[in-house]
Formats: sequence, structure tokens, C-alpha cells
Amino acid sequence: MPTTAIPFLTIGFLILSNVFMTFAWYGHLKFENKPLYLVILASWGIAFFEYCMQVPANRIGYGYFNAAQLKTIQEIITLSVFVIFSVLYLGETIHWKQIVGFAFIALGAFFIFTK
Repeated sequence: MPTTAIPFLTIGFLILSNVFMTFAWYGHLKFENKPLYLVILASWGIAFFEYCMQVPANRIGYGYFNAAQLKTIQEIITLSVFVIFSVLYLGETIHWKQIVGFAFIALGAFFIFTK
């Protein structure tokens, strides 16, 4: 595989992985009237597809990125996907304090990638 493709494949798989995981973890919040066992089973079913994306992302990306960098990429994508999900799917608003908190996390990511 060409080295130039690795970051794109890694990040692409991580984005897909996080979309699935966000729905697995938080999608059921709109279905409060459903029995807990049902939403647990549905969440596990969705999470299966998350793992089908997460494992290849880490396998492809490791070596090009170190483990700390892979985890940092994953966390930044998680927060980005979650913000979009919470606004569009859950109908929540983002407060300025959350934006500041996310900015501090992004600053931490900067230090992880700085040589």
C-alpha cells in the first residue's frame, strides 16, 4: 500500500467507526420508551460495525502513526462526530464552554503531533 494512502484510509475508517459508535452509545436516547434490553441489543449490533472499521483503521495506521497519535486522532474525530450528532440528531445546542473545552483538547493533540 502506498504510504501516502495510509493517513487517508486510517482517518476515513476512524470517521466511519465513530459514526457507528456514536449511534451505538447515544442513538437510543431518542427511544426512552423502549425496554433497556432492546436498546442494549441494538447498540451491540451497531457496535459490531464500529469494530469492523476501528480495527482496520488501527491496523493500517500503526507504524505510520504511533499508538498515541492514533488514539489522539480517534479522540478528535470522536468529539467532532459527537458535536454534529448532538446538534443534528439530538437537537442540542453547543455552549461556548464546550467549544473552549474542545479547543483545549485540540491543543493537546497539537503537542502529541509536534516533534
